[in-house]
Order: sequence, then C-alpha cells, then structure tokens
Amino acid sequence: MTVHSVDLRTTGQFPTLLLDYLDQKPSLKEFYGTFPTVENAKEIISQRANFGQEKRQTLVRVLEEQYKGQPYFPNFSILLDEKTFTVTTGHQLNIFTGPLYVIYKIVTIIKLARKLKETYPEYNFVPVYWMASEDHDFAEIASFNLFGQTHRWEGEHKGAVGKLNPKELHSILKLLPDRPLLFAKAYLENETLADAVRCYMHELFGKEGLICIDADNADLKRHFLPVIKEELTTSVSAEIVTATTSKLSSLGYHTPLHAREINLFYLADNLRERIIKEDNLYKVINTDLIFTEEEIITLAEEHPEYFSPNVVLRPLYEEIILPNLAYIGGPSEVPYWMQLKGVFDHYKVTFPMLIPRNFAMYITDQQRQRAEKLKVSFEDLFLDEVSLRKKFVDTHSTNVLDLNAEKKSFYAVFETILNKATAIDRSMEGAVKAEETRIRHSFENLEKRLRKAEERNHESEIEQLLALKYKLFPGKSSQERYDNFLNFYLNDPAFISRLMDAFDPLDFRYNVLVEEQNI
Repeated sequence: MTVHSVDLRTTGQFPTLLLDYLDQKPSLKEFYGTFPTVENAKEIISQRANFGQEKRQTLVRVLEEQYKGQPYFPNFSILLDEKTFTVTTGHQLNIFTGPLYVIYKIVTIIKLARKLKETYPEYNFVPVYWMASEDHDFAEIASFNLFGQTHRWEGEHKGAVGKLNPKELHSILKLLPDRPLLFAKAYLENETLADAVRCYMHELFGKEGLICIDADNADLKRHFLPVIKEELTTSVSAEIVTATTSKLSSLGYHTPLHAREINLFYLADNLRERIIKEDNLYKVINTDLIFTEEEIITLAEEHPEYFSPNVVLRPLYEEIILPNLAYIGGPSEVPYWMQLKGVFDHYKVTFPMLIPRNFAMYITDQQRQRAEKLKVSFEDLFLDEVSLRKKFVDTHSTNVLDLNAEKKSFYAVFETILNKATAIDRSMEGAVKAEETRIRHSFENLEKRLRKAEERNHESEIEQLLALKYKLFPGKSSQERYDNFLNFYLNDPAFISRLMDAFDPLDFRYNVLVEEQNI
C-alpha cells in the first residue's frame, strides 16, 4: 500500500473551523489548550501529572471487572503508575463497527500512543476507546453497508444502547459472507451490546494495547458527582457554552453544539430521557418522574449512575476520570470540543490536545489503473460531478471550448456602437446595453452547447470516470463514511496492519491509500 497525501482544504469536505484550527489561526487560540505536536505533548504531560491516585485505582478496578471473561487480560495495573497517560477516541456502538472511519479512529490513537512512547520512553501511553454505551439513539447505530447492501437491526429499542441484547443480530449474521466469526462470537456470546463491542474490539486491537471503557458505571460517576450536582442547581455550563458559541459566531464560524439548561439525562433500566426544571421541580420528560431539588441531589449522591451527561458534559466526564492527554475526533467533534474550553476552565480540568482522526480513501489497484488511464489525479476525484466533468473535458479536449477572443471583439464593437448612439441621443444608452446583454447571454449559451458537444465526444471516458467517482464516493458520501471495514478486511485480513503502517496521527492531511499490485 502506498500513501498519497491530499490537503484537507482541497477535498472540500471539512468545516472552516477545523481547517483554521489546524492552521493555528491566532483568533482561535482561546478555544483550545495545547496544539497537538510531539514536542507540545511534554506540556500536556506536565499539566496532567497531578491526576489523582484514587481515580487511577477506581479506573483499574472498573476495567478489571469489565474485562472478565476475555481470553487474555490487558495489563491494567500500568494505569496505576503516575507516569502512565491515555490517548482517547470515542464513538457510538455501531453494529459491526459501522462506517469505516470508526476503525480509522482506533488506528489513529494506537499510532499516537506509539509515537509518544518513542519520543518520551520514560512514560507510558495507553490508547483508550470510549464506548458511547449511554447513547440512546438506536437509529444511528442500527445499520451498516457491506458490498453495496444495507443491513439493518430492526425493531423498537429504548434506553441506553449499551444495554441492548446483541443476540438479536443473529439474523444479520446469517446473511453475511463467511459469517465472520469475529462478530458471531461477540454478538452471540455476550449479554449486552457494550460487552459485545468490547469483545470484538479486543479481538481486533487488544494486542496493540487498546483498552475499551464503558463509563456507565456508578464508581466512575462518583468522581463526576460535583459536576452533576452543580449542573442540576445552576446553568453554568449552558451560559459558558452559549458565550463561547457567540464568540465563534462573531468570527464567522458555524458551530455544531447547542447547550441546554440542564445537560444531563436520567438513565435507568430501559430509560434515558432529558432532565428539565420547571417551577422549581425537576422532571424527567416522557415519564411521571418528578423531584424536588433536595430529592434529586440526594438521588445523585446515592445513585450517580442514574445521571448521564449529554454531549456538552461527556467530554468533561471523560477528562475527569481518565489521565488523558489527547482526544482524537472527527471533523465535527473537534469543533464542538472547542465550544467547551470554557467549561473545562470553570472546573479547572486540563483541556486535552485536540487531534483530528486520520482521514482516508482506499483505492484498489484496478481503480488506480483506471484513474491513470483517464489521466485524472487523486485530488480531481474529490470534485463534485459538474466540476469533475468540466475539468476532464478541459484537460482532454483538443478544441477551443470558449469564445473569449470573439467576445472581446464583440465588446469592442458594442463600445463603438454605444458611443455613436449616445452621441446622437443619450436615451439610446439603455437600449444598446440591453441588446449587448442579450447577446452576452447568447455567447454564454453557445459556449455551453460547445462544451456539451465536446462532452459527447468523450462520453465513454466520462462514464468510466463517473463510475469510478461513484465507487469511491458511494451514496454521494465519502467512502470512509459509507463502507464498512469488512468490505476490505474479508478480502485482505492484513487490512488493519496496512493501516497501521500507513497512518501518521499528526499528519493532518487526507490519506489516499493505493493498493499495490500483487506480483
């Protein structure tokens, strides 16, 4: 596999806020802490040196409990060492890993941990996958695309997805080619979806040092209790995020995150619903649950596991319970973390290095040959269909497709006509300019017809080009956001190893991964 790097701006797929952050635009400095470089990691290591031993002990105890039954056991005791830190990514529990970029996230954190260890051998760095087990949006996790077919987990499901029964996926397993044992074991031998995801992620990446954490845990949330109580009794996080969002908006940036008055859910059994405050009472929407302030604070103290942070507080929860140096996220995650810097400052919690995950498009040897035959660059493939057609015709045509020379002569003639007409009668100016405009439009239409005619001359090649484009951008989406990793892994069991070799976690460019022909 060879790697061709493409500038993110060239792809047209990323928000300006992310791009300007990576360019270290000075106006954005207040919205993050330490910019991610190997050299700057020393600064964040120093800031996290005071991570408490009590939290480390809780973390190890919880992980040991969650990993019971795994065929081999990670060395969790390393997390008790004050010189051990984590680098983290998180994602929903999409069935069969979901879109390809979930695998890219995991590979990115593993490679980052390796890179930091090479630079700072006196420290330890553990890659952590934060499983979004408390999420309740079933529709977002319930499907994946494999070999052009969408597989969907049917049915009505409520509450936190991490508690769902993965054995229901048996019907999908029967439809998959070769019925991959990796997922059969995970889904059919575990009682919850969270346990199943841990099982297959451990199988895929455990030997690379990956640890999966399910933060839906009372002991972990007890460390988060001060935030839960303040969130219930004040609107501090909403006020901070709203102010930050306003600042970013004034700088011209669109932001993805909206804070609520209370950024907590009530989580119990098959229920995860928002907590709201009305008339000095706390209500759980879509239920009959109502609490006074004293009652809900007492409940939080006795059962912190009943309180689930939403997207505003989840990053803070993560950084409170993990000795974390960096968060690796997607193109919308990095911008919304930047909306939260003030919340971290309020609670005096170190803001991690924000790192975009590795982005990639995989091109088979056959597709590479097709692109070379059509004489299109990898950058061209990111163009929209109209622009791609136009560039292809402009590049390959031997004819002149514009009327620029003729238009220049025409405009000179009309300038003479206008001078003559207005010398006779000033009121003629409007009529002459209207006629000029009409003929300008005629020129434009003629140019379009010339281009269309030339496109017909290259119809076969353009069809091949668009077929390649649609294959690499299925469903008008990027490959990494549509295809499942099994599309590649089933044919090439070394696929993940190839990603490990190809990715550089601190190279913020788009990776075009080109398959090498087997000889």
